[in-house]
Amino acid sequence: MGLHLTVGMLVIILTCWCFNEIAEGIAAPGRLAALDRHAAELFQKYESPALTLIAKGVSLLGSVAFLAIASLCAAIVFIRKGWFDAVLGIVLTMVGGGLLNTLLKHFFERKRPVFENPLVNLTTFAFPSGHTMGATLFYMFLAAIAAHSLQRRGMRVLAFACAFVMVALIGATRIYLGAHFFTDVLGAVVAGLAWFAFCWTAVETLRKWRKRQWSRAADQEASS
Repeated sequence: MGLHLTVGMLVIILTCWCFNEIAEGIAAPGRLAALDRHAAELFQKYESPALTLIAKGVSLLGSVAFLAIASLCAAIVFIRKGWFDAVLGIVLTMVGGGLLNTLLKHFFERKRPVFENPLVNLTTFAFPSGHTMGATLFYMFLAAIAAHSLQRRGMRVLAFACAFVMVALIGATRIYLGAHFFTDVLGAVVAGLAWFAFCWTAVETLRKWRKRQWSRAADQEASS
């Protein structure tokens, strides 16, 4: 349990530090502003009707509606399997993550990118990207559940690799569609990883502590 808490805290500290660096970077225009501009120009360079249609489809996989339905379906599956810790985990991860994203958006109040011919028109705040943060939380959680159930290390790595690919694709579509700056997406990934690490560490610590309590109670009952 000590090692589990240590690793979890290290991930949380590292991701929070990265998020702070990104937040300071967007507050003081400089290298990050240039990075946002170059990323936007790069994505606009490859704009086409077909790619726009694909981007909108992929982007839906990180939308609030889709993730809410997908999370509910996952919770039902976990309940049917008796994985109540996983139910607690996904509720804490997704609901808490959604609230955190809203708080961060209103704290930073960063405006959306402005283009002459925008592919999407949004009036809410941009930083951090809600689609990307939600995708990071949901797909990383599914990967962690899969890795927890799989025996082969290669399959565990594959599960997380698939999650990262999904997050990267959804984040890329948000930039392509002009809904976010590159730093909005990057900040969302880091914030999502921080919150996911917190939730997973909390639930796993609770599960292991409860398991130890049950083991002690069983040992005491056997010795009495």
